[in-house]
Amino acid sequence: MTKEEIIASGLLELYVTGSLPQEDIALVEAAITSHPDLVSEIEQIEKALMELSEATGGQVSDTVWTEIQNRTEGVRTLSQTPPKRNWSSLSGWAAAILCFLGLFWMMKNNNDLKEQLRYSDAQNRSLKEQVDIQGVELAETTELLEMVRSRDFKAVTLPGNVAVSPESYVTVYYNETQDIAYIDAKGLPTPPEGKVYQVWSLKMEPLTPSSIGLLSDFEGTDSKFFKVENIPTPEAFGITLEPEGGSESPTLDQLYALGTVAP
Repeated sequence: MTKEEIIASGLLELYVTGSLPQEDIALVEAAITSHPDLVSEIEQIEKALMELSEATGGQVSDTVWTEIQNRTEGVRTLSQTPPKRNWSSLSGWAAAILCFLGLFWMMKNNNDLKEQLRYSDAQNRSLKEQVDIQGVELAETTELLEMVRSRDFKAVTLPGNVAVSPESYVTVYYNETQDIAYIDAKGLPTPPEGKVYQVWSLKMEPLTPSSIGLLSDFEGTDSKFFKVENIPTPEAFGITLEPEGGSESPTLDQLYALGTVAP
């Protein structure tokens, strides 16, 4: 093997730690004889390992340092007796490596645990927000039901138009004193894209429709309760399906629900 192949193979590191079989030791020492500058490579490896041992709390005695210097003085030859290994020092290096591996494993597990905790915290916050929102919605719905069931509101039933949507139905809770109404549109189908339901207050003789609002964001409103205001005194309520944004007058062939207000 060439000098470069010997260095790249990792044999020198194993040679320093005494981990090579006898035939590889002979190979390395033959290479040292052919390439005396490999001695400096060995010295650097031994120095690095000793520094690693010191960095992890291992103590290296003066005797050991003297022995290392004696081993690396001059050019090694095949006739030289293979140097003795300081197994206590090597044990320190092995312990240092195991310590590093243990610390790395603990740090990785710690980071994984922190990531799991962050994920759990985020889930808990999201769940709490959902519970809070649902709690608010429940309170609002309860309050709304109590209000529309009071004597101040009149319930007006709007059956579905048989020719357009016979299964539809709507209930309007109308307060004629405050000129407001709540539209319970649970019985209407979801409008197609680009369309919106429009609510009309009607005078019957002659037929005079007045727009009082749109049921916007129909699909995104779970309760399907909509508030409309400023209602002229109605004789009937009607709901039509109109282009998004509403119309100036009702599209009668898209009349989904119609009901009269009892006197």
